Amino acid sequence: MIKLGTSGFSFDDWKGPIYPPKLKKQDMLPYYEKELGFKYLEINSTYYTLPSPKSMEGMAKKTSEDFEFTVKAFKGMTHEIWDKVGATGRSPLLDNRDVFEKFNFSMKPLKEAGRLRCILAQFPPWFHPVKENLDYLRAFKDRTADIPVVVEFRNQAWHKDSTLAFLKGEGLGYCVVDEPRLPGLMPFNPRATSPLGYFRLHGRNPNWFNVPASVRYDYLYSEGELQEFLLPIQEVAGCTETTFVFFNNCHGGSAVKNALRFRDMLQLKLKE
Repeated sequence: MIKLGTSGFSFDDWKGPIYPPKLKKQDMLPYYEKELGFKYLEINSTYYTLPSPKSMEGMAKKTSEDFEFTVKAFKGMTHEIWDKVGATGRSPLLDNRDVFEKFNFSMKPLKEAGRLRCILAQFPPWFHPVKENLDYLRAFKDRTADIPVVVEFRNQAWHKDSTLAFLKGEGLGYCVVDEPRLPGLMPFNPRATSPLGYFRLHGRNPNWFNVPASVRYDYLYSEGELQEFLLPIQEVAGCTETTFVFFNNCHGGSAVKNALRFRDMLQLKLKE
């Protein structure tokens, strides 16, 4: 089954292009579900701040019982995991088990309600395929209280069959990304390593490395580019129990525009 949504929903620049101009923040999630028709959401705000259980409970209450969430791991679990970063590289990994405990506690309302499908662990470009980091990925899975984990890499050094074999052996999911075709970035590699398939479509902004993060995802996929995704996503869905597809080109509401159009394309394809 293919489950489609966007990476985040609470953006001021969606007011006008997507949301009514005067829509209040607290009404954005219900509008996302009831008016736009999405039943799946990737929560990204959890990367920046450890959420409270109350905030997660609030999201569950604002949505229907069949609405499902995936949640991005807090930066203290993926990016800020070294004691310090110096000219000679990264120091040994921190003992951050307490961060996982706090994160797991925050997720309890979603997990207990059966609404949390997985944790997305997105690692930075300086997270390399070395033994220490492979051990950390194993520890990451062990510390997430039986919640499925999907791993997203941002370093092309991970783009090899041994990475996929490792993830499969450890029961970790693989995040398929579409991003600019630039040196160092991960290529589009539609594969699955667990019963959960996962796609994140970031857009193809050629200025990825030269613009602020706030506009890095300023990109609207063309009709032809969306067509390119149909077969690979269906193939991954055919060998998994569930495949999530999230558009992360959120700038100016492009993610919603593309997700709605892609949803139509999928429905037409399934009728053929």
